[in-house]
Amino acid sequence: MESIVFQERIPVREKSYDVIVAGGGVAGLAAALTARRAGKEVLLVEKSTMLGGLATLGLINLFVPMCNGRGTQIIFGLAEEFLRYSIRYGWAKIPDEWRNGKPEKPTEVRYTARFSPNIFALALTEFFAAEGIDLLFDVTCSAPVMEGKHCRGVIIQGKSGREFIRGRIIVDATGDSDLLRRAGVPTLKRGNFTTYAVKAISLESCKKAVETGRIENALWGHAGYAVNLYGKGQPEEIPLCDGTDTDQVSHFLEINQRKLFERIKGDDPESREIVTLPGMAQLRTTCCIEGDYTLRESDTYRHFEDSIGAICDFERRDFLYEMPYRILIRSGYDNMITAGRCASGEGYAWDVIRVIPPAIISGQAAGNAAVVALDSKCGIDRVDVAEVQKRQAEQNVMLHFDDALIPKDSARAGEKGEDIGHI
Repeated sequence: MESIVFQERIPVREKSYDVIVAGGGVAGLAAALTARRAGKEVLLVEKSTMLGGLATLGLINLFVPMCNGRGTQIIFGLAEEFLRYSIRYGWAKIPDEWRNGKPEKPTEVRYTARFSPNIFALALTEFFAAEGIDLLFDVTCSAPVMEGKHCRGVIIQGKSGREFIRGRIIVDATGDSDLLRRAGVPTLKRGNFTTYAVKAISLESCKKAVETGRIENALWGHAGYAVNLYGKGQPEEIPLCDGTDTDQVSHFLEINQRKLFERIKGDDPESREIVTLPGMAQLRTTCCIEGDYTLRESDTYRHFEDSIGAICDFERRDFLYEMPYRILIRSGYDNMITAGRCASGEGYAWDVIRVIPPAIISGQAAGNAAVVALDSKCGIDRVDVAEVQKRQAEQNVMLHFDDALIPKDSARAGEKGEDIGHI
């Protein structure tokens, strides 16, 4: 490709930050909140006009199971705090068994919650502004400014043009490892199936909402290409999208929108409406850090000395994992860390760590690691992980699952839970 050399004098913002978080999805929110609650100066940069990422803007408004499928909760910490906050002001779907916390007796009903994505986004803005976190909307972190493998700060791009902001710790929670890639951190890519889910209403669904007295029943899901998590329904002629190429992402959105329109344009126009299109490409596993460790499906039931949180499989009962701190960092890069779906995973394990509750836990760990690194004046790739774990535990995160939860009958493990829809 032909290239040009372009030079520009970029203004430096006066205020610098202890922690700059790129990306206002749930992982970035957790990192920012954790660092701010420890008294650090935090900037959260969000490329869109609302917080929440795929959970709100992307219309994937589902806290997947936070229990093992037998009535034992596994995921706590900020994940549970966010879940409860997501259902505080809008409509909510949460099983009766879990509505008030721990079930009174063992149950195979899983701890999940659906919520109003737009109301949750509004609530998040109020919440985070009140916490004293500086927010920048409609702004991208376009480039890290590097000195070797150390990041001095980031160049942002907004309506004011390009500006430079100094930061001591940089958290890449972009979902696509945008800053890590541009900083030269090794990354791993994986293609995404062609999915596009929207929210719609119809006269029939409105009737159901009135009959039940539940506004969420007015909404139903529609799709362009209806491809599931495992690629069933993926057209052979459409290549997978890794989400790191401008033309690929544009093509992904174009063909999905055209397919959706093809499906609905023959409907009675007076009987239905598309309420919301996703405000971002609903890509799940695009590009992650090639961390000091990469979590794999074979790590099921494995304990890690540097675990920053135990998590459960959202699809299969009983399956448990621990997330080692090493999936968030790359040695040699002393002030860059990631969280959420940018964490280092392979195959199905990448899917397990990228959904909402585990993403929040890894974001919480990234925030705690930033605090420990700043307070101890050491690189985030060399922090005392025991101190990070201590902070996680004090914030109600389960670090290690109980081996008693591993099923003795291997045939019992892996039973699917109830259908939790498009995630």
